[in-house]
Amino acid sequence: MAMSWPEVIFYLGVLVLVTFLISVVIVGVFDNRKARLQADQAEDLRRLVRRFEQLAENTMDAQQRVAADVAELRARTVSIEQILKTVE
Repeated sequence: MAMSWPEVIFYLGVLVLVTFLISVVIVGVFDNRKARLQADQAEDLRRLVRRFEQLAENTMDAQQRVAADVAELRARTVSIEQILKTVE
């Protein structure tokens, strides 16, 4: 079964077209997956930043409470020292 040159050129053209279309679909799938991964990474980063901000806020509150407690202890120590000086 011999084919003529026009038939061979036609089938090669169809083969090239199908190969091109398959390549376009594969590239589209990979680009879509890449975009989805980047979006997921961005969301993970946003969650991490929110968590860091919450931890920083909690740490700031704890530091303020400790500073207030230390100031109160200093005031009490000063008053105890004054009482001890008057007793001597």
